[in-house]
Amino acid sequence: MNTPNTVIDTSLTPDPHSRLRTNKPRTTHFDWEAAVDFDTSTLRCSVRLRFDRSGPDTVDLDTRRLDIQAVRTPAGLPIPFTVGGGDPILGEGLSFVLPADLDTVIVDYRTTSESTALQWATPEQTTSGTGHFLYSQCQTIHARSMIPLHDSMSAKTTYTAKITVPVGYTALMPAEMLEEETTGDAAVFTFHAQSPRAPYLMALAVGHLESREISPRSRIWAEPAQIEAAAWEFAEVETMLAAAEELYGPYQWGRMDLLIMPQSYPYGGLENPGLVFLTPTLIAGDRSLTDVLIHEIAHHWSGNLVTGASMDHFWINEGFTTYGERRITEALYGRDLAELRSAIGLLYLEEDFDFLQNRMELSRLRMNLRDRDPDSTSTWVAHEKGSIFIRALEESVGRERFDPFFKAFFRDFAFGSLSTEEFIAYAKSHLDSGIDYEQWLYGEGLPNTIPHIESAALRQIRGIGQSPIQQDVAYNWDASMWTVYLGQLDPDNKTDEFFQDMEVRFDLLNHQNMEIQRLWLLLGVRANYQPAIHASVRFLSSTGRMKYLKPLYDALAANTETQKLAVECYRRNREGYHPIARAVVESRMTRLGFTPEELTTIGTKE
Repeated sequence: MNTPNTVIDTSLTPDPHSRLRTNKPRTTHFDWEAAVDFDTSTLRCSVRLRFDRSGPDTVDLDTRRLDIQAVRTPAGLPIPFTVGGGDPILGEGLSFVLPADLDTVIVDYRTTSESTALQWATPEQTTSGTGHFLYSQCQTIHARSMIPLHDSMSAKTTYTAKITVPVGYTALMPAEMLEEETTGDAAVFTFHAQSPRAPYLMALAVGHLESREISPRSRIWAEPAQIEAAAWEFAEVETMLAAAEELYGPYQWGRMDLLIMPQSYPYGGLENPGLVFLTPTLIAGDRSLTDVLIHEIAHHWSGNLVTGASMDHFWINEGFTTYGERRITEALYGRDLAELRSAIGLLYLEEDFDFLQNRMELSRLRMNLRDRDPDSTSTWVAHEKGSIFIRALEESVGRERFDPFFKAFFRDFAFGSLSTEEFIAYAKSHLDSGIDYEQWLYGEGLPNTIPHIESAALRQIRGIGQSPIQQDVAYNWDASMWTVYLGQLDPDNKTDEFFQDMEVRFDLLNHQNMEIQRLWLLLGVRANYQPAIHASVRFLSSTGRMKYLKPLYDALAANTETQKLAVECYRRNREGYHPIARAVVESRMTRLGFTPEELTTIGTKE
């Protein structure tokens, strides 16, 4: 681990990815009206923005590829405005002068086809095939492509929304649904979000949806073809939520509803307060991948309730959440499974360290992302290194002292945002720990000494090593054991006979668990096993989840024998991926020498 660099440019505060400025008006509430137009793939919108102070003062809002038509006072008087030139990361600034004695303005606008938050899935891209499916994905800094506001993790807001959709469609948001009203061929859904939340937690989904009650606090939504399987898969949500409350304290968001997304959804899940988005790749038929739901539940405290000040402090969101996920897993299913999942996380982290070997500054927890796209720099560092740090902090003082500190932290910073430096000051004043905060938070890689991960299952897997598994050994393995085993296999010297032997025993190329299938495909691609290469191409056309896209495209593109295939596969599937996934995959492939033109046109890399 390199010597830490704690010299941070304070000009970055409060947020290097927003036009939010200290001592200037900031958005605190908005009332949003949006009409969904599937024919043009646009939203026709009006938003009433309230600020924390009255004018006269200049306001600079974050936008990206919005068609701004007017800025006006609540009385309808026009306010002169300008839209600045486009920054490739920040987008365009919307600037105007907030009039004297007014703290509210109205902005009329439309979204465009270049909105990076919105995915307009065609009927052919949905599970049921009966209608369109619109959804948003505002993390990391994409709320600005749906609503003009201060798109910063430090600018939490409340809101109301009135969404107009064609009759037969259901609109959902992470807010209390107040009313559904039908007028002619349109349906209007009204929502109210009473508790402040960061803009990246703004979300909208519109589709042909059905629902089932699965607990006193939870309803699951999905397309009709998926609803029964989804309701069974996530039926343990109340048990998980109750275990999270034991660790974190009372749940603050009312309901915990769930929505199954289209296959193009780029993440495993997103913790929108009270309406969690989940990828359909988690529906394995055996509840083996519901750890993602535990993670999103934990986010309702770490991330939603208490938030990092900006993407420079994203570890506060993800490190605490991943630690919380493992603690909840331990409480529900035992220490052995929690340790297995910690081992899986460490495998992911080590793989990312290899990917970052020439950019190890991105392996720090306290980041400096000025002039960097937070999507293209996203790795498992915030999650897994952050979790290991929190576990090291716990072990340095013992759970008896740490757990009250943990609950107090989320109580004391509830509905607020904080920086790494504020966390350090708080921890030092509340915990007498000998931990080296600077090494952990500002240093690269991992410290020389980290918490020891150990379990009986891990010892068994280590004993097998690089050998094929025998059926009598693996007959009672769960998905986590398979994941650890496959993740530690070295592709070097893996012969076709090894893969064929394993295929005869376990049919891993067609495994119903997509996590197991993905790891087996990745091993096969890296070992140049032809059936895995061809199966990977089919796999990449069936999902838009970045956890799967990134390593498989990386592996295909890194091999000179499969580079052309990687580009052809990507070009064929590109339009079906979410804009965020396209940007991330293309940024990784350009680092391997491909040009943007090669990834979007007929030409391929020979």
